[in-house]
Amino acid sequence: MGEPLRAQIRSPMHTIESKPLPDRYARGWHCLGLADDYKDGKPHTLDVFGTRLAAFQGEDGEIHVLNAWCPHMGGDLSHGTVSGNSVLCPFHKWSWGADGVCNHIPYAKRIPPKARVKCWPTCEQNKLLFVWNDPENNPPPPELAIPRINAVFSGEWSDWEIITWRINTNCRELIDNQADMAHFGPVHGAPIKYFANIFDGDRVTQIMVGSSERLSGDSTLATRATYFGPAYHITHMIGEMNGMTIESVLLNSHVPVTQNSFDLRFGVIVKKVPGLSDEQNAELAKAYVSASQTAFAEDVAIWDNKVRIDNPLLCDGDGPIYRLRQWYEQFYVNVAEVPQEARAYQVVEVNQGLDIKPPLNHVDI
Repeated sequence: MGEPLRAQIRSPMHTIESKPLPDRYARGWHCLGLADDYKDGKPHTLDVFGTRLAAFQGEDGEIHVLNAWCPHMGGDLSHGTVSGNSVLCPFHKWSWGADGVCNHIPYAKRIPPKARVKCWPTCEQNKLLFVWNDPENNPPPPELAIPRINAVFSGEWSDWEIITWRINTNCRELIDNQADMAHFGPVHGAPIKYFANIFDGDRVTQIMVGSSERLSGDSTLATRATYFGPAYHITHMIGEMNGMTIESVLLNSHVPVTQNSFDLRFGVIVKKVPGLSDEQNAELAKAYVSASQTAFAEDVAIWDNKVRIDNPLLCDGDGPIYRLRQWYEQFYVNVAEVPQEARAYQVVEVNQGLDIKPPLNHVDI
């Protein structure tokens, strides 16, 4: 007797596909960490977007970012010195203004007309520094301004605690998490009752209700996480620790270093618990920050040890990975070529037993 018919009929094996990476970096605001870290009177080195930049605070109080390689003889402006609103190259002391234009050469009577380097748009918001990247060199549109987080400026919340990881893979691996409903249980031990993605123009939001022994104990863990553009991600999270409700805000922001590496900044602020002393609140915040960082490090371990797949083999329990990637790809084409379907409003939700569904509209923190 031969094998049963069901064993003889086999579907073809799924073959992993991976296309060449796009020859550009995403258009949008990228977070460079705490703004105060750049306000020490020195230029700072930034290896990002496949090149090197120099960031410095001028006497005007603003933080300026320029291409670091001096076009004269290749000196590194990020190793130079700050003078007024300019940075001086350490090689021959050519002076480059905040607008990127050379404004002084100590041994020359005439400045070459082409003596300019790229000046990158920057902004400060939520005590963080941002730099704008656009392959078309268009200025950042006002409607894409970074939203203010009121909690950051409130004495009722802790200060940012930020750590940075260098992840050696393409940053799309990080973006996939926004729609990857199925990984929360296996990777984080956080089973889900409700999960939704809201696609809306340049934003995509993840709403999740579930549980986590680390971050919510026996209570419910509720999160609302939004990408504002391709690289700046803010999560409002409500959990529990030691029987007390803990409200926190998480920063998850990346800047590409090369096509196959990025710096990931993960930050946390925690709302102070009424009735506790400043010392007790500080200890509680420190413990919750540590628990949050540990949970996120589990994702980092996965990204460090996986392969890129353009055609993932999905099942009915997965989130809208393909729709998320369609949304994300809008930041890798010229503005005039962005398809309308990539920016279209759409809600994809899965309810696995939650009685009262969380609101879908945006909530200010």
